[in-house]
Amino acid sequence: MPRAGLTVERIVAAAADLADEDGFENVTVSGVARRFGVKDASLYSHIRSLGELRTRLALFAGAELIERIADAVAGRAGKDALAAFADAYREYALRHPGRYAATQIRVDQSLVADSPALRRTAEITYGMLRAYGLEEPDLTDAVRLLRSTFHGYCALEAAGGFGAPRDVRASWDKAVEALHITLENWPREHTREQS
Repeated sequence: MPRAGLTVERIVAAAADLADEDGFENVTVSGVARRFGVKDASLYSHIRSLGELRTRLALFAGAELIERIADAVAGRAGKDALAAFADAYREYALRHPGRYAATQIRVDQSLVADSPALRRTAEITYGMLRAYGLEEPDLTDAVRLLRSTFHGYCALEAAGGFGAPRDVRASWDKAVEALHITLENWPREHTREQS
């Protein structure tokens, strides 16, 4: 019988806190069980494995991240939406490093399809990029550019990888402005095919 008070939601929230404190790679079933003062077996009444716990954590963190991004971009378009999106992304990555790391793992696509939050991520991201007049396959290419730029910048910043005296926020703002210019002047796939 499951221990009273333990739910999947509480277990995942505890795992999220543990990830932020100790790093996503250090999240274990034992570590989460200790937070509740129970043995590992009590958690296995709710989750099947460490893999499932980490997947649920990735989905939980992804939902948190897109909620912040959605709030930030609401009512905005173009450069304003891009800047709001980027700033919400960066703030979450720096404030919640373990949760953010969880959002970077590969998740079974069947779980993604069943996740309203992750479907919303695609809707918001692609919707923002459609305002630049992009269509497939350019949309996918642009998403990959944004994700790799945002992730790379945040990872370097979190690791203290920017040693120059230039203000890190000023460089971030320039990077977002450069992305906006790039998106406005995107080398569209259909244009290249017609040339």
